[in-house]
Amino acid sequence: MLLFVGTVCNSMIAPFMGFFIVDGLKQPPWTISLYAGALSCLAITVNRQFARRIDRGESAFALIGIALGGYLLANLALSTVPSLWAALTFGVVGFGLSTSAVSTMFSLGAALAERHQIERNRLNAFMRATTSTAWMVGPAVSFLVADQMGKIAVFRFCLLLGLVWLALWLWVKPQNATAKPKENVLENHQGGSANPGLWLAATFVFCLSSAHSLTFSTLPLFYIKEVGLPGYAPGTAFTVKTFVEVLAIFSTPLLIARFGIRKSLMATTLLAVVAIQVLASVQTFPQMLVGAAMEGLYYGLYASMGISFVQSYAGGRPARATAIYWNTLMISGVLAGPAVGLIAQAYGFRTVLQVASSVALFAAVVLLLGTRQSRILTSSPP
Repeated sequence: MLLFVGTVCNSMIAPFMGFFIVDGLKQPPWTISLYAGALSCLAITVNRQFARRIDRGESAFALIGIALGGYLLANLALSTVPSLWAALTFGVVGFGLSTSAVSTMFSLGAALAERHQIERNRLNAFMRATTSTAWMVGPAVSFLVADQMGKIAVFRFCLLLGLVWLALWLWVKPQNATAKPKENVLENHQGGSANPGLWLAATFVFCLSSAHSLTFSTLPLFYIKEVGLPGYAPGTAFTVKTFVEVLAIFSTPLLIARFGIRKSLMATTLLAVVAIQVLASVQTFPQMLVGAAMEGLYYGLYASMGISFVQSYAGGRPARATAIYWNTLMISGVLAGPAVGLIAQAYGFRTVLQVASSVALFAAVVLLLGTRQSRILTSSPP
């Protein structure tokens, strides 16, 4: 529940801020880049610092509280003074801190799993399904509130929901959930920059996440402007995609146990190549639904296995590996926006999807290289 409510809080804000800056504050679209760039830099730095603390054995409980405090501060400021300077100061700092909550929660979950002897892959699947379900709820609620009660009301609603998050945080109080520090690993830096397997895994995640981000950013405009589907089509496709995604996530522990994580990821990556090509060829509403289901299937499998894959190269620093995973997802999402604009301006939205499919194919090549040149550092099945 703590993960679900925290993710709903953040998912209500993440897709809404760009809309608020342009449509609510009447700022030019390039202003979104200032906000997104500053927020991403802060969030990546915070994730790295928090991961370092968790790997040293410090409690994740206080770090979640910092993220929660930033969220409350940002919503309070924007509810009171809805302006660009507030968004670029209080918004960047507060929401930048709050984005660290997911990475910290996954690290906290890993510590709890170790203590209660829960299989890590199964826990990752459960937590990933929780975040995906939260993302089904958050954006829809924020835009519904904006449409019915006004844009400023979103920040007030989020402030109230943030108080629910605060109450849950105080109630759960997992203050004793800490990772077991491995001093010898920290001292000889085997989990540091000299870990080629970890960075190959991160490169794979970056490539496949970039393919998904390009697809995710392009599809609504592609369906409406180039295919000519009705305005409600993208929302329907997103619902189908997310529903299949959650179902796929729960199947990943069985796939990993049966085939191993690398073989399962390779099959998932090749499915992504095919699924994006199917999406690029959509001409009718039923075809869109089939494509959305295929997209949800590959992304659900990848979302659950991807984090386990990166963690398998942790080298004794699981929180750092988890932070690298979430930072990689964030960077790929930030870069996707400008890339979509440039490609679509020159060649059209269908071309963006074809490029995304090529990026997914490159991810398969990276995964193949990683399989040959590195070895898994945990007991995950080969």
